[in-house]
Amino acid sequence: MRYAAFAANGTLHSEGFCGIKRRYNKPGEKFMGILDLRGLPCPEPVIKTKELLESAGMGVFTVLVDDLAAKENVSRFAANLGCYVNAKEHGEAYEITIVKGLTCETPEQPATMEPAKSAILFLSDTLGENPELGAILMRAFFGALPKATVLPAKLIFLNSSVRLTTEGSPVLEELCALEKLGVEILSCGTCLDFFGKKEALKTGKVTNIFDTIETMTGGYRVTTIS
Repeated sequence: MRYAAFAANGTLHSEGFCGIKRRYNKPGEKFMGILDLRGLPCPEPVIKTKELLESAGMGVFTVLVDDLAAKENVSRFAANLGCYVNAKEHGEAYEITIVKGLTCETPEQPATMEPAKSAILFLSDTLGENPELGAILMRAFFGALPKATVLPAKLIFLNSSVRLTTEGSPVLEELCALEKLGVEILSCGTCLDFFGKKEALKTGKVTNIFDTIETMTGGYRVTTIS
């Protein structure tokens, strides 16, 4: 079993983890790698993980991050690729084990899922130009959405729409109901920070622009509401 150690900028160290020299694996060959992404800003951890998984053959990889949002984003990205993912705290960091192209006989292994068909991207906390009417329409929209015949796979909130997923939202109850029905609720971390709402998030998970781009270009039918 061979090991690879990566610097925070994603480049290879000349000496591998545990002092073992790194040797590039042949196509399809198993190897274990460690990708240290601590200290990198969003969305770099997801991008570096994507580069690793695309360039490496099948194997077991460990990704280190020091931010909860990065842990969630990297785990979700790898799982969407059909990899087995297991994340746990490791000191002051998070250790994410990613298994690509191998079968893991473990009860923790999630079923491989194909991307769902649709996602809705929200750009505002009201619907349309008139703020008062827009607030009424947005409440009506989320009141009806849980009753839809086919639910979207994802709801993505950017810009001021992140107010809808945070404390005081007029549609928080409906969003929680949608999450229980299996709809993924994703709020932009940069937007939450901008509006001072990150600690007030009440439903779903924090996402990033790269994750949003992956949804928009990854086979989903995306509808934008502003």
